[in-house]
Amino acid sequence: MSKFTDLGVEKIGHVGIIEIQRPPLNFFDISLINQIADALEEFDRDVEIRSSVLAAQGKAFCAGANFNDPARQEQEARAAKGDPADSLGQINHLYVQAVRIFRNKKPIVAAVHGAAIGGGLGLAVSADFRVTCPEARFAANFTKLGFHPGFGLTATLPELVGKNNAELIFYTSRRVTGEDATRMGLANVCVPQDRVRAEAMKLAQEIAECSPLGLLSTRATMRAGLADRVLAATNHELAEQSRLRATEDFKEGVKATAERRVANFKGR
Repeated sequence: MSKFTDLGVEKIGHVGIIEIQRPPLNFFDISLINQIADALEEFDRDVEIRSSVLAAQGKAFCAGANFNDPARQEQEARAAKGDPADSLGQINHLYVQAVRIFRNKKPIVAAVHGAAIGGGLGLAVSADFRVTCPEARFAANFTKLGFHPGFGLTATLPELVGKNNAELIFYTSRRVTGEDATRMGLANVCVPQDRVRAEAMKLAQEIAECSPLGLLSTRATMRAGLADRVLAATNHELAEQSRLRATEDFKEGVKATAERRVANFKGR
């Protein structure tokens, strides 16, 4: 395997393992998403690998984008002034990398041991299956930020939990527990927190016992058109995010979230 700066990548038997190594919250950016896509493409080229596990170090599985990161705030400021090297181009590129993840060919089991928030939820949902625990929290907190969902969630989440549950998650920005996530189909298995990684490996190994050609063929059928639907969704999501990013409410939403208080939105 090639070297990755923010990932641990290894192979155990016929299972490839990707561990996000940006603890404690594993915030993502273009680089991290690019590395995950690269690792999955390596797995696709390795005939010995038949399935994979996506896991993470630290407290969270992935807490999404860090809106309070100084580098990101600098990009936001440039974007507000119309600088071509702005964050919108960065986000667009991030979504291009996200679509690459959906184009991989082999089944992925996400080991969601902690929070999967915003784009982190999008990353968890990009996997075929999710193993989680009662302590985990799943949230599409975009509307609480004064924002629009991203990472293709408007396409992927309704397919998992149904349109109305997706609407509930989007409109409330609520944090869904591991048990509730399992009940609504957002997760497949709920086990004690210290068993999440092992249970994800167990599922990936069960998949890997099946014929590799049969897996590739069946998965291609089951996920036919998914990456293209995600691409169309991210194009629309980006346009809405670009529009809402310039509002007072977005600035207030980010500030209120950082200060752990209810936002005082004005609708402008």
